[in-house]
Amino acid sequence: MELMHTSHVPSGEGPFPTVLALHGWGASAHDLLGLAPYLHGGEALVICPQGPVSFQAGPGQVGHGWFPISAGAPMDPAGFAKGRDVLARFVEQALDHFPIDPRKFAVMGFSQGGVMGFDLVLRDPARFAGLAALSSWLPNDLANTIPESEDLEHFPVLVQHGSEDPMIAVDRGRETRDRLTQMSVDLSYREYEMQHEVRPESLRDLVTWFEDKVFQRIALA
Repeated sequence: MELMHTSHVPSGEGPFPTVLALHGWGASAHDLLGLAPYLHGGEALVICPQGPVSFQAGPGQVGHGWFPISAGAPMDPAGFAKGRDVLARFVEQALDHFPIDPRKFAVMGFSQGGVMGFDLVLRDPARFAGLAALSSWLPNDLANTIPESEDLEHFPVLVQHGSEDPMIAVDRGRETRDRLTQMSVDLSYREYEMQHEVRPESLRDLVTWFEDKVFQRIALA
């Protein structure tokens, strides 16, 4: 596939409940793979693509992202569109390559990866079973272009944010909560005393949300 990626594939033939995990700015395809043993007891297929933007993050260190960023500057539409198109192609290829259960195919994005998740899922909710956005935000320009869809009503969305996040202020998480509420999704919003990270408490809630709102909910439908 076009994007470098890594994955956790459970034993057995599948198809499997699946989480497409999208890392944040400066990380890599391996960043969220460590969550795989916790999701559905390790029995979920977890696919972690790597963003197409690469940069020198430090001596001998290469960071990756989904679209270019510049502190304080608006999101570059052309750069974002490129990341969107590459990710959309990856999803199509992943559906052909991996034993994905299409009824239980969810997206999880951290920080910038959450922005990509919002774009990917909210534009085509019928394809997915849920969206978890961690320490992320829903940009105004993106929110204003989401088409109305009956499939968004009661669609499971989890938003987690740290009250002490120094990179993406918690106010942006609350703004995201308010925008999603207007879309009538089935929103679960949680704040934690943490920074730009995943802590044990937020991980427990994430695991529970996937079970209750995505995997088990779809299985019983």
